[in-house]
Amino acid sequence: MKKTTLCYLSILIIFLGSSCVNLSKVKMLQKNAGNESSQQFANEKASMYKLNSGDYLYIRVTSTDAKTSKFFQADLPTLMNPTFSNLNSYRIDTNGDLTFSFIDKINVKGLTVLDAQKMVQEKLNQYFKDCSVYIRLVNFQVTVLGEVEKPGAYQIDKEELTIFQAIGLAGGTNMYGNLKKVKLIRKTLTGSDVHYIDLNDTNILQSEFYYILPDDVIYIEPRGAKVWASKSFPYQALLSIASISIALLAIFIK
Repeated sequence: MKKTTLCYLSILIIFLGSSCVNLSKVKMLQKNAGNESSQQFANEKASMYKLNSGDYLYIRVTSTDAKTSKFFQADLPTLMNPTFSNLNSYRIDTNGDLTFSFIDKINVKGLTVLDAQKMVQEKLNQYFKDCSVYIRLVNFQVTVLGEVEKPGAYQIDKEELTIFQAIGLAGGTNMYGNLKKVKLIRKTLTGSDVHYIDLNDTNILQSEFYYILPDDVIYIEPRGAKVWASKSFPYQALLSIASISIALLAIFIK
């Protein structure tokens, strides 16, 4: 009876030692600024993406005037799939200029998509009446790496994406993901900036990093527990010694 008990105890120790994880380090949005049962957060959108050379823009012009509509082929279906948008996009050249239809080149480098849309609208208003311009960024891609289930690059077919949605696309974090120190690499007009984000903190909901921008790279660093667990000593060694000791006791105790 004692031998059986010790065998079960050995198995239990191995299981607990190899699978224990502090759930407080795995769950998101734990830190609360107050004790209220509910809170409201104002999302920060001040850091909108600035267009740069090499970006591709899908431009659609519609009009109530039949001739204008036909000129810009506005009779095409309203709902465009990503493939169609890619094939019918306009590239911003190395000088930051956008060439669209017959109008002069427009320098859109450093502008937001909305600002570029307004600029094209103003240009077209000089030639056409009752026309409406819609511009969308085509090359919206986010890369999620590190301690996630499906690391990789993901093409985004919508205009807004939060950091939680981006991580969700990658299957979420695994048990070793360090949510207190998530690295976000964000492109700028002159290079790249690296930011560290605490996804346990609810203040992320009103941070400028809550919304993902095109070409953002999210890296979920491993917690110290994984680094420790990956070493043969002392973690694996201690488990082996404990299990062998209990097994020997089970043999000699009758």
